[in-house]
Amino acid sequence: MKGIRTRLIVHFGLILLLIVLVLEGLFYWAVHTYYFGTATEALVTRTTTFTNFINKYATGYRLKDKARYILENVSNDEYAKIEVLDVDGRVILNSYGFQTNEVIDTPDVADALKGMTGIHVGKSPQTRERVIAVSNPLTFDGEYAGVLRYTISAEPFYHAVNRIALYGAGVGAAVVFLAFVLSLIMAKRIVDPIEDLTKAATQMAMGNYSTRAVKRYDDEVGTLAETFNYMAAEIGKNEKLKNDFISSVSHELRTPLTSIKGWGETLISGGLDEPEETMLGLEVIAKETDRLIGLVEELLDFSKFQSGEMKLSLERMDLREVLDDLHLQFAIRSQDKEVALHLEIPSSPLAIMGDFNRLKQVFVNLLDNAFKFTPRGGTVHVTAAESGGRLIVSVADTGEGIDADDLPHITGKFYKGRSKLSGSGLGLAICKEIVELHGGRLFVNSLLGQGTTITVELPVAKAMETAPKG
Repeated sequence: MKGIRTRLIVHFGLILLLIVLVLEGLFYWAVHTYYFGTATEALVTRTTTFTNFINKYATGYRLKDKARYILENVSNDEYAKIEVLDVDGRVILNSYGFQTNEVIDTPDVADALKGMTGIHVGKSPQTRERVIAVSNPLTFDGEYAGVLRYTISAEPFYHAVNRIALYGAGVGAAVVFLAFVLSLIMAKRIVDPIEDLTKAATQMAMGNYSTRAVKRYDDEVGTLAETFNYMAAEIGKNEKLKNDFISSVSHELRTPLTSIKGWGETLISGGLDEPEETMLGLEVIAKETDRLIGLVEELLDFSKFQSGEMKLSLERMDLREVLDDLHLQFAIRSQDKEVALHLEIPSSPLAIMGDFNRLKQVFVNLLDNAFKFTPRGGTVHVTAAESGGRLIVSVADTGEGIDADDLPHITGKFYKGRSKLSGSGLGLAICKEIVELHGGRLFVNSLLGQGTTITVELPVAKAMETAPKG
């Protein structure tokens, strides 16, 4: 019983069989009660009526005389066996005209001698035939002188009840069989889609991310198939992004390493005899080394975020300090690239609880991207303000902008969009993670060919807030 199909069939079959058995038992009891109840009630009515008649109109007759009177007044159509018993339960006369002196000690006789209507359903001591007997008291001078007993055979009732019960059992067996067939169909409808999902999952585990599960029905399993297909599509998309990322990072790492190796070999072969060439080579090596360090740091940061090991060193700080440092840091780059850099910050402090170095990393990345994608003669505008308990910092450029199709994914990991410029595709993803760790949000708005605005919202520090330990 390891399979769902087998368990469904067995459990459903057992439950249905139990229900059918219970219903069959109730049906048998109802039929038995109806047949025997009706027969007993009719016999009690006839016995009581005839006994009352004899006690009323044969009041002065002794028991033997009453017995003969009863025998003379019994209808020829009477099918019940009639017996007259004395107070000792001895038969003094029956409807066949015999005095058998047989002693009957069944409960109905004892009840009749107590003045009640006695009823007995059981086997006859003589014939072992199943019978229904009803007894009523006969009186003489106001005392109980004997018993009038009616007896009929119960065998026809048992045969009728058993026959009906047999028909019911046949119907129950047909219901169980039909239910078994339906359970097979039901199990097939449930298990087959699950087997399809299992096969699709196996294919996906083997690396085939294009596999899809077939949605057969609009039910929970169908919803599961849709969810599985969505998961497969997302995994396939992430796998492609990962492969593109590996390819991109490999290229990004190869380029500076090639430059470093080439200039190193040049300097070695030149013997450091030409100072200008030596300085140029050392500058290139230093520049490419910085690029390598930046790539490695992004990879390390991403690894920390993925493993949940990134910890912030929070302290109460003025965000204006970070922005002033960046304005000075990018001033030379602004002159070299001929891109104007404007900084607008309020005169009052922008107090937040933050990690100075991590927040600086965020804005360095945002400004680096702004300068990278803004052509000569363009502008990079940095503004900061407090609004509704939030600090809002925007970095806007007049660069090439972002395609509308790329915009929803630009902060995703590994995503580089359609830009051909160098980069790992992790910068904005890391920035978003750092901002969210500070309890803030990062938004990107852009129009292709007109520029990009990246907005960072951070919570304002409370007046008496202190930095957490750890």
